[in-house]
Amino acid sequence: MSENSVVIERTLDASIDMVWSMWTEAANFQKWYGPMGATIPVAEMDVTVGGKRKICMEMQTPNGLMQMWMVGEYKEITPKTRLVYTEAMADADGNIMSPAAMGMDQPDITDVIVELEDLGGSTKMTMTHAGIPAGSPGEMGWNMALDKMAGVLAG
Repeated sequence: MSENSVVIERTLDASIDMVWSMWTEAANFQKWYGPMGATIPVAEMDVTVGGKRKICMEMQTPNGLMQMWMVGEYKEITPKTRLVYTEAMADADGNIMSPAAMGMDQPDITDVIVELEDLGGSTKMTMTHAGIPAGSPGEMGWNMALDKMAGVLAG
């Protein structure tokens, strides 16, 4: 990948089944997704090739509650080892919105690629978000979210 991609690699102290479920089961996804302080009140996920996803992330700000909606489509699913989906900013009705209109320097539609490797009791996870610049606030948000995932898995 390039400087226009966030690539994060983690070794998680959890089975590949548990890590896979963090990405593919809405109730588990809601436990960890988003930066610290964010909640996920909506996680609609049809984890099938061509299936749609719609996520709402909420955060309290000094100006009140902020909502960010994301929509996408699952492009590739290899159970327990590879998941590829698109992600786009949207309104609450699921209509794609331009990130540039919100002051964000990224394409309208980006790709998230999750690759898992069973290490026998632990799992190597490589998450690539193509279209989100390395070193950007998006990378910081992913790192916070993946820290939350590790905490959920550590239980």
